Formats: sequence, structure tokens, C-alpha cells
Amino acid sequence: MVKSHGALFSILKSPDLEGQRYNAIVADFDSPMLTPEWEKFLAQCTLARIPVYSEKKIREFVTGRVKIKHLSENVFGSLLPSEIYESIKRWIDFLSALFLIPIFLPFFIIIAILIKLESKGPALFIQPRMGFRGKVFPMLKFRSMYTNKEGGRFTNPNDDPRITRIGKIIRKFRIDELPQLFNILIGQMSFIGPRPESFELSQWYEKDVPFFAYRHVVRPGISGWAQVEQGYAAEVEGMNVKLEYDFYYIKNFSFWLDLLITFKTIKTILTGFGAR
Repeated sequence: MVKSHGALFSILKSPDLEGQRYNAIVADFDSPMLTPEWEKFLAQCTLARIPVYSEKKIREFVTGRVKIKHLSENVFGSLLPSEIYESIKRWIDFLSALFLIPIFLPFFIIIAILIKLESKGPALFIQPRMGFRGKVFPMLKFRSMYTNKEGGRFTNPNDDPRITRIGKIIRKFRIDELPQLFNILIGQMSFIGPRPESFELSQWYEKDVPFFAYRHVVRPGISGWAQVEQGYAAEVEGMNVKLEYDFYYIKNFSFWLDLLITFKTIKTILTGFGAR
């Protein structure tokens, strides 16, 4: 017996259930070890109303990640996410941003004043990021660091001398991301999607993952599947795992996954999990 992600698995050594009851059978349909005897066994399991699942699908389901050794198609057998849902989602994003910006505007002004009072420099931090279909755009954030302090490229976020006092608070609860409502309004971002990377990091990632640019097939988001499952990991250490989460999101691009991420994001904001 092997326990993984809350599920209990038992490895069959021969094409026989040996009188045991199983909820489902998981098999690697592409394995050269899948002999005619095993194929007959799987067919018999199906006739007996025992579900037989692809090992690849189950692995993705229980981990919420897609292996990035090669590109992986979606449930429709295509690399292109649903264009219908993409259009619907764009309208949802636009109308939601249009509704929220006037509500948050007084709050934006207060945060900007607090940032300016604590340290010199602009209230907003603007950085070029790789966006939808590989287009670079200026992503907006509230400035959370001093402008006159330097640190290592990948400094520990829990002990980074560059972060201001107000910066620690707004980063913990993702308040620094709120100006991206304007990015959403004009179509550069979405509420939910893979986090946009800088142009330099995107080029660096493509050295290890040639099809890294595929993550730009959907609009980047304020929050995403990788953030609610993994947290905001260090860029280098968590790169491969983060990409596996991102590609899982793209492969399963849907309203229901976005809804799940939305609920998990609300929980993240309330608990401060994954703060940078």
C-alpha cells in the first residue's frame, strides 16, 4: 500500500484483483509493460464497472501540476485554451474592474499617502512584465521597498532590509497588487492567471524550458493556481514546480478552476499564506 495526497494506492503485481475490492484502477496506457494480458484485464475491469483511469490524469489530478518535460494538450486535444471562455472571462474581468476601481479609489489614496510618508520615492512601482501572447506591459504595484537600499537578487522575504514597514503589511495581504485593477481594466491582465514574469526572467526560464512562452497563451493574473497551492516561492528554487502549476491551470482553463482559485485567494488574503 502506498499513500499519496490523501489517496491509498495498491500496486498489482499480476492482472488479477485476487478477490479484493478496489474503487478504481490506474494504469499507464503508454507503458511498454502493458501486455495483452494486462489490456484484457483492464477491459474486464471496465465491464465490471470498475473505473480505469490514465496514470497521467490521476497524477495531475492529485498533485494539481502538469509535468513540463513536454507540452501537454487540454481535454479537447488542443494546445489552445477555450476561446469561448476566454471571451467570457475578459468581460467578467472588465466589468468587475470597472465596478471595483471607484470603490477602492479612496483606499488607494490612503495607502499612497502612507507609503510617501514613510519613505522617499513614488507610491507606485511600475515594472515591465511579459504578458498575454508574449507582449511586454507595465505592471502596477504599490511600492513596498525603500528606493535607496540594495539587497541580494533573491533575498529572504522574511528578512529583507529593503522592505518598508508599510510594505511588509501590504505584501502580506497582497494589498500591493491592487493597482493592477487598472491593468485588468485595459486588458493587460486578468484577476486569475499565471503571475507575469519580468522579461529578463522569462528569457532565462526559456533556457531550461524551451516552451516556457506557452504560459503566455492566457492573460496573466493577480492571483493564480501556483500562488494558492505553492505560495509565492523564491523565483529560482520554485521555478519548475511553479511552472507545473501554471501549465496545469492552462490545461484545465475553465470557470470552475477560476472559481476555486478565487475562493482559495480569499483564504490566502485572510490568513497571509504565501506572503512574499
